[in-house]
Amino acid sequence: MLQCLSTAGLVKGKTIGIDATTLEANAALRSIVRRDSGESYEEFLTKLAKASGIGTPTRADLARIDRKRKKKGSNDDWTHPHDPDAKITKMKDGRTHLAHKAEHAIDLDTGAIVGVTVQGADEGDTTTIQKTLPEAAEQLEAVAAVTDDAVAVIEEVVADKGYHSRTTVHDLETLEIRTYISEPDRGPQSWTNQAAERDAVYANRRRIRGHRGQRLLRRRGELLERPCAHLYETGGLRRAHVRGHENVLKRLFVHAGAFNLGLWMRKLFGVGTPRSLQGRVVALCPMIATLWALIDAVITAVWSPLRSQAIRPSLVRISRRRIGAVTIRTCTTGC
Repeated sequence: MLQCLSTAGLVKGKTIGIDATTLEANAALRSIVRRDSGESYEEFLTKLAKASGIGTPTRADLARIDRKRKKKGSNDDWTHPHDPDAKITKMKDGRTHLAHKAEHAIDLDTGAIVGVTVQGADEGDTTTIQKTLPEAAEQLEAVAAVTDDAVAVIEEVVADKGYHSRTTVHDLETLEIRTYISEPDRGPQSWTNQAAERDAVYANRRRIRGHRGQRLLRRRGELLERPCAHLYETGGLRRAHVRGHENVLKRLFVHAGAFNLGLWMRKLFGVGTPRSLQGRVVALCPMIATLWALIDAVITAVWSPLRSQAIRPSLVRISRRRIGAVTIRTCTTGC
């Protein structure tokens, strides 16, 4: 799909925006088990209740014991027996679920998706970018090798404040990649023995405050939020119906390919979906019929007077009929 976009001039590869979202896994929290012993959650709480002196604990006792525990949803202690890749995390709406993390790289010049990865939902943005950015670079290199088009090397990375850290900014600066990453308000910071990291963070801060940085951050909000709406909300992928990172990634590839196909269709036909193309064809038929009727009316208005003047003597026949002493002149139409 990227090869087709490249031939249409929809892959530039110079400025890349990265964003991530969580997908609810096809697994229930009530089915998680301990990593060490394989006990279910209820069995583990029952053992804790009996150890605390409750002989026959009720559900209310188990709920009270569970409410007081700290770090009760740690991914180091719990896993799902049928989907080990699903991790316990907090979703966008505040609920706690087993989930996967989908991260995608967008070409900010055209809006095309150039890289997609699925990783653990408990991993931070500064960790997952280390896999997504090389994946996008590999895809761009593969497209350039096949199409022989001038696909630029990644020079700029735009992201939100979740991706900001002194290590991430410094690593990208070392790779000669300019960063436009929103910086959270962390207050005064110590830069002891971190002069290189300090310079990279200050350079990023200077860029995001400039006119180009502000424009790129606004474009990031437009082009990175749109795939989330199309792929996950409208596309129905907010909750995964398959298990395992490999299967979720396959499903996500299909959705990302359809999104890129929409860009290509808008470039070729002016519409972005097969349904809208079908509607365009249906709307085109009445337009053609109306246009033909207008042309016919114009021709009739221009041609009718000339035609009537030429054939009127042959059509109008004046007859004389004598009714009594009165002579009446009538035409063949009776008028």
